[in-house]
Amino acid sequence: MPSLNCIKILGNLKFLSHGLKLPIRFHSAGGIPVTQHYDQAFKPTDKIAIPRLIPPWFIPAEIPNKYYQDTCDKIGGDFKDFHDRMLDAVVFAHSMWKLQARFQNLKIMAVSAIGTPGCLTGPDLEPLIKMAPSTATMIGNMAKHRDAVAKGVATCFKRWQDNVTVPGLPWYPAFAAFPGPMAPPMPNVPMPLITCVSAMMSQIVSPMSMKTEMDNALAADLKQQDPDKHYEALHDAIATVLALAFLIWLPSQQVMMVLGMGPIPTFAPPFVPVGPVVNGQNIPAPGHLIS
Repeated sequence: MPSLNCIKILGNLKFLSHGLKLPIRFHSAGGIPVTQHYDQAFKPTDKIAIPRLIPPWFIPAEIPNKYYQDTCDKIGGDFKDFHDRMLDAVVFAHSMWKLQARFQNLKIMAVSAIGTPGCLTGPDLEPLIKMAPSTATMIGNMAKHRDAVAKGVATCFKRWQDNVTVPGLPWYPAFAAFPGPMAPPMPNVPMPLITCVSAMMSQIVSPMSMKTEMDNALAADLKQQDPDKHYEALHDAIATVLALAFLIWLPSQQVMMVLGMGPIPTFAPPFVPVGPVVNGQNIPAPGHLIS
């Protein structure tokens, strides 16, 4: 299955919902004489404005006006390009994370697997997002915006990951009564990742958490250059798409090939032919989330 299913058009609409206009802080000319001169400054053809970016990201401060519409199309297109490239970068980073993620330090008691917070481990997403093909070549202010998004997403994802548990799931039915002194490595019964509950699941399925972390991570000089806080609308759009993508991913991602094994204490003298696994463990090899 794909790593994440990002519905990019949702981010476009979320950004548009903020109703941002260009040019910023626009005021129409006041007074009849001034207004007449203002209107005469534009040719009739300049008052025919057809948007080229659909759906739009910014709204012209005055409609119709070709120059304002062109500004919205150009800057809106740049915002859309950054938005799409960052989503592609997160998908890339998440795919790399899945290849290396693994469950560790599980305790197996009969059929049940028990894992405390920290049992799921994997690489940090932040450097993976920065090195993604869609973002690795970003420079200047765009790189600073990239770093803020990367840090925000990685911070929330790490909080979720560090609190994932395995709450006694029936992963190993064969271990209820095994005929031997030691149960050999056996794969678990595949189950959706969402069954491995995390107290911090809201960090990746709530847009506000990721947006706040992105806002906090943005360089102070860039915030000063953007008094109208367009960056907040951009972060809100990215976070909304990612939150939905993670919400879809958790129940669809299968946890499988977690090899469990353990001793059968009842097999010791006086011998009992079969018995449950007690105080078993798993093999912490990557590949538990590659499906």
